Amino acid sequence: MKPSLFTGLAAAALCLAAGAAHAQVDPLQVRSWAAACASCHGTNGKAQPGNEPLAGQNKDEMMKKLMDFKSGAKPATIMHQLAKGYTDEQLAAITAWFAAQKK
Repeated sequence: MKPSLFTGLAAAALCLAAGAAHAQVDPLQVRSWAAACASCHGTNGKAQPGNEPLAGQNKDEMMKKLMDFKSGAKPATIMHQLAKGYTDEQLAAITAWFAAQKK
């Protein structure tokens, strides 16, 4: 294989990989991820008294909290473990979903 052909194929593969990484996440998948939060934060993020509601909250603030849990900067009983189970992109999708829910 000629070096220029190899370089062209490698560049094309990188472009395809980059496009796949930024592909839109299936809304049903995001809702499924968010459903895992229901036992503590309520269905659709409408928590019972004593738990933090997520519905209609600011997505950037929620994302900051999740990233702090994930890094260990914010102490928690379980959230630090849960946050580590998701990619940053998945957490961003989940926070956007909760932000879009009515309070």
